Amino acid sequence: MQTTKKASLILDDGTVFVGKSFGYEKPVAGEVVFNTAMMGYPESLTDPSYSGQILVTTYPLIGNYGVPRREEVNGLSRFYESEKIHVEALVVSDYSFEYSHWNAAKSLADWLKEEEIVGIYDIDTRELTKRLREHGSMKGKIVIEGGDDIEFVDPNLTNLVAKVSCKEVIRYGNGDKKVVLVDCGVKHNIIRCLLKRNVTVIRVPWDYDFNTLEYDGLFISNGPGDPDMCGITVDHIRQAMNGTKPIFGICMGNQLLSKAGGARTYKLKYGHRSHNQPVRQVGTNRCFITSQNHGFAVDNSTLGADWEPLFINMNDGTNEGIRHKSKPYFSAQFHPEAASGPTDTEFLFDEFVKLL
Repeated sequence: MQTTKKASLILDDGTVFVGKSFGYEKPVAGEVVFNTAMMGYPESLTDPSYSGQILVTTYPLIGNYGVPRREEVNGLSRFYESEKIHVEALVVSDYSFEYSHWNAAKSLADWLKEEEIVGIYDIDTRELTKRLREHGSMKGKIVIEGGDDIEFVDPNLTNLVAKVSCKEVIRYGNGDKKVVLVDCGVKHNIIRCLLKRNVTVIRVPWDYDFNTLEYDGLFISNGPGDPDMCGITVDHIRQAMNGTKPIFGICMGNQLLSKAGGARTYKLKYGHRSHNQPVRQVGTNRCFITSQNHGFAVDNSTLGADWEPLFINMNDGTNEGIRHKSKPYFSAQFHPEAASGPTDTEFLFDEFVKLL
């Protein structure tokens, strides 16, 4: 018999969803967002792009395969996307207290408690998601029965990239070509995908002046929050664009490369967070199913004359990547490395490495 405390998710419009706690018990606040993926919660929870957010999973059953053991290979997590959980809290419909998987080391609840992350279940996530789709992403807070209250927080008003970026230069691999990776909150599978293609990765903090380094290509990673907070990074990218070395950006990297090229970004109503976002390569009929996690987008109408959209979202027509018309610069708003999700577009790493 499970003993659980009552826990309430309160939205900033006053709506209250009452459920039960299955994680660490503390009050927490953040931006409430939803993800429609059917699996991959260990990867999602450790994705730095979720920093500051209360994550709602629309798939009703969560926890049934537990979580994997913590292992490192070449200084990178083998089964996770970073060194820790980044979400502020997890909201699910039905939590499975029993789990079974060949690679499971513990339950999701035990993992949340170890990392002091709030988890709440028995929530009508269908109704909650409908509200978020109608009103857009909202501020929210979770309070535990008998515990303290907390104020609402808008995480997009802080520099979340600075919070999750590495603090020093880290080197991986020993390949012939050197790629500088600007860490805005990089997922480990991005580094794994680069290492698999026999390059040396030099991971630098978000505000590091990488133009002082010797390198063959520049990679700009994913990350959380508002790209307008990363003016220093944009300045460094703009300086790098005075040369001709290849540049590849993913997610936040797409937005920062676009800003360096003169474009503007804006906040989406409720973002793209799923494994099933269809995108089309501009100028072709090639379509791909992609994994995505972002709340901001590039305004196609503000791209300069030297730039053009590379991919377009087939659901809402938003930008999913850009490319320079004459120089080897391109980006994807989605995640070619997936983890978790479909790997249809991992070939973009091959395209980048060929340019080095």
